[in-house]
Amino acid sequence: MRRIMSRSKTLFIFLICLLKGYHTVGQNLTDAIFTVPDSVRPFTIENFYYIIIANHPIAKQTDLLTDVAKQEIRLARGNFDPKIEVQYLTKNFSDTEYYQIFNGSIAFPTIFPVDPKIGVDRNEGQYLNPERFVPNQFNYKQFYAGVSLPLGRGLITDERRTALKQAELFKDLTQAEQVKQLNYLLLNAAKDYWHWYNAYYNFRLLNRGVQVADEIFQRTKINTELGEAAPIDTVQAKITLQQRLIEQQEAILDFQNTGIMLSTYLWDSLANPLELTLDMVPVLKRDLLVLTSQELEELTEQARQNHPELRKLSITLLQLDNERKLAAEFLKPRLDLNYNLLNQPFDPEWNTNFNLSDNYKFGVDFSFPVLLRKERSKLALTKLKISGTQYERSLAERQIVNDLNATHNALVNTAAIMNNQIDMVNNYERLLQAEILNFENGESDLFKINIQQEKLIQAQTKLVKLMAEYEKQKAMLYWAAGVRNLGAL
Repeated sequence: MRRIMSRSKTLFIFLICLLKGYHTVGQNLTDAIFTVPDSVRPFTIENFYYIIIANHPIAKQTDLLTDVAKQEIRLARGNFDPKIEVQYLTKNFSDTEYYQIFNGSIAFPTIFPVDPKIGVDRNEGQYLNPERFVPNQFNYKQFYAGVSLPLGRGLITDERRTALKQAELFKDLTQAEQVKQLNYLLLNAAKDYWHWYNAYYNFRLLNRGVQVADEIFQRTKINTELGEAAPIDTVQAKITLQQRLIEQQEAILDFQNTGIMLSTYLWDSLANPLELTLDMVPVLKRDLLVLTSQELEELTEQARQNHPELRKLSITLLQLDNERKLAAEFLKPRLDLNYNLLNQPFDPEWNTNFNLSDNYKFGVDFSFPVLLRKERSKLALTKLKISGTQYERSLAERQIVNDLNATHNALVNTAAIMNNQIDMVNNYERLLQAEILNFENGESDLFKINIQQEKLIQAQTKLVKLMAEYEKQKAMLYWAAGVRNLGAL
């Protein structure tokens, strides 16, 4: 009878300790482990993303790509800037003015294959080249205005127009690269955040395990001193407490180190590094991401169209196509027409006069390589590059789609495992309660109770790990699709 009464008292102690420590965790996790106390500050992954995008050095560095693209476009547009040219030549020898030549002009390059040009000549001297002769009607001055028109090479496109197109495509290329780098940064940040999350809540589980194990040890020690428990029970309770303390210490180290790793992503607006404080803890609004087959197909199609890696390859193909068009242009002969009106429509005294059949200069420039080996090789090499890039894009698209589907399968599988793990935690809780009931009836002992406790803690720890893994796979899914992680808007 005395032994039964002793076990009843011990049972009461176990019920107080164990039910306080595990009943709410096994049955409703949000009411216990995952409900953070008021003494701490929740640090959500949305807050984490916001700080990264606003202040992280890599995010700042990607912003520079936009500026680089703007300067590339500005550089290419510089080929179309008006150009002023001035030439002055004079020769005096033995008190004789041989010649005095002045030419000033301004050219207006355009995106069309026509280059207007206006200018003025003032030439005089005793030994002036007859080609440069200007009559003294207007004090040796002569206005001219004309155009240069390529009818062969350069009519469809030329180097400066191609350079402008390439610069505009480079802007799109840098935008795709910016998205790629930001997505990769946020993916790594998400992985480290969920490592931190797992470490924190694992620490909370083990910390509660230490509290329960210590309470059991103290109660068992008192009962042993009162003769209501065997000394070996105290040894067993001590061993369990020591094991919990070791696990707790390991969990503390893991939580501290994951917090340090997470701090590498935190910077303020002045580019000063920030650190997580001890009162900042991760939180999670647990929701399962369930994609229908149609939603998955839409996400897959979005990846095909907008994945930054595929966008970069598509833009590269457009750039190569511009190079191909320019190379094909060089297969044509060079045939440039130059026409200039002289003292038309205004003369140096600003008198109106316009006659296309008189007072003009006209010229034709023609050249054509006989074998075209250089030009044909350039075109062939560009076509080979296009074919190689097309193969690369096809392979990249298939890999991206397969990675997306594989990640989605892993996500669905992890969700199923997590649901089973929740049921397992609940079942271990029932087993623990049953073992306590057996103990009350004298059919169990402390050793069996500790075994059930250990299994329950392991199940709870695995559940926390699965929850963190599930969130990492969600981040992986959107990264595989080439879109920004949830919450990083």
